Amino acid sequence: MKIDLISQNKEKIKNIELSSSIFEVPFNETLIHEAVTSYLTNSRAGTKAQKNRSAARGGGAKPWKQKGTGRARAGTIRSPLWVGGGKTFAATNKTYHKKINKKVLKSALKSILSALARENRLIVIDEITIEEPKTKFMIGLLEKLELENVLIILKELEINIKLASRNIPNVEVITLDKMNPVSLIKFDYVLMDSKVLAEIESTLQ
Repeated sequence: MKIDLISQNKEKIKNIELSSSIFEVPFNETLIHEAVTSYLTNSRAGTKAQKNRSAARGGGAKPWKQKGTGRARAGTIRSPLWVGGGKTFAATNKTYHKKINKKVLKSALKSILSALARENRLIVIDEITIEEPKTKFMIGLLEKLELENVLIILKELEINIKLASRNIPNVEVITLDKMNPVSLIKFDYVLMDSKVLAEIESTLQ
């Protein structure tokens, strides 16, 4: 499969050949679903927690002796029945981790990238540069490329690009090592430079 390599002014520079083993893979909805659910599940913090009677601070001493007071027996002031006591059936930290094999993840990414290429939603540019970290420069670049809802993938973080795009809705900038199936399918277009493309072809082989 061939794709146009363009400049920042949307001028065609040349045709480039995409690796068929990465960008001509059949669409596999099952693999993509597994990769997306795994990524979303692993993003959950699972840090909600409450204190039971053991975790609540204090209550180490028995409030009164077991017999002879006329009151109900009590072993701790941190009983769930008491004000200030622990929680009955307290919620605890939970791990939502869902393992996915590396080969499955690679295959899912290939399937998504292939779909983007077939649908002309993959834009490859020779170089992405922003003079200053100002929103207007990024808006100007996207207007030239006629892109609105777009994911920008960089090989290394460019602070000017990151700062210039953070206030623009429906635009996200990530580095190649943070590329994930959720971001790839979330946006209408994926924009990357030729260095990122070469790295993807090298990594996903």
